[in-house]
Amino acid sequence: MYLPEGIDINNLIEDLRLYSWSASEILLKYCNFIKNKKNNNDFIKNKEDNEPVTLADVSVNNFIIENLQKKYTSNEWDILSEETTNVKSKKKIINWLWILDPLDGTKDFIQRTGNYAMHLALNYRNKPVIGFVLIPERNELWIANGDQVWCENKNGTSKNHTLSNIRDIEKMTVVTSKNHRNEELHNLIKNIGFKRSLLMGSIGCKVASILRGEADIFISLSLPGKSAPKDWDFAAPEAILKQAGGAITTLDNKELIYGQEDFRQEGLIIASNNRQNHGRICMEIEKIVKRTHISLY
Repeated sequence: MYLPEGIDINNLIEDLRLYSWSASEILLKYCNFIKNKKNNNDFIKNKEDNEPVTLADVSVNNFIIENLQKKYTSNEWDILSEETTNVKSKKKIINWLWILDPLDGTKDFIQRTGNYAMHLALNYRNKPVIGFVLIPERNELWIANGDQVWCENKNGTSKNHTLSNIRDIEKMTVVTSKNHRNEELHNLIKNIGFKRSLLMGSIGCKVASILRGEADIFISLSLPGKSAPKDWDFAAPEAILKQAGGAITTLDNKELIYGQEDFRQEGLIIASNNRQNHGRICMEIEKIVKRTHISLY
């Protein structure tokens, strides 16, 4: 895979592995802090959009960024992070951009469900090419190196993804948001008639459930004027799912566009277990949306 001059892919992946497992230790430490502390007011704050942020978010954010900048000082790549959004979205192509979500699924982290993750992706010209999704509570690190995908634990034991071979939508298990649901999404899932539904926080955890074969499809729906996922929610999960053979697109089977205004990923987004079958799934869902008059706008 093409990388900036002087960067070796194997060395880069190894560095990111080490950073990720250190981040895991930070997140688990703070999670234990929450479990054992009755009053978390000093640990949890609300941002301007009323979304919670914890000291865990900030600590992991600073750790990853400081290590990237220290080790790769001569490279001309920018860093976009949920907690330090220094890159401006100008709808322009940026050659190399790190996209970091230090704690995806903050509400689940606070609720101690275990469904939280760290996302780190490297985008080339607004397309994710390297992706790391760390799930500390499961001792899992999913890695996409631009060519292949695997999962490993902290001891270095690795395993491959096990995407299911289910292709019919009515036989699929859908995974969707636990904390960001809306009536339109509820109605859509009900009308599609999936075999089973799973509720889960963190987009990284949802995509990992597809990679393990526990779920077959993930649907995200955000409406204009409401809260929406951002680039840092999708970049790393997209890298690992697509390189494993799955797909993630908008309802009309178009690739996600990164670097848009406020980095928002609005509308209906579908991730599924097979790229060859994905277009047909999108068409079936689109027909259901039209037939049942579910509003996406």
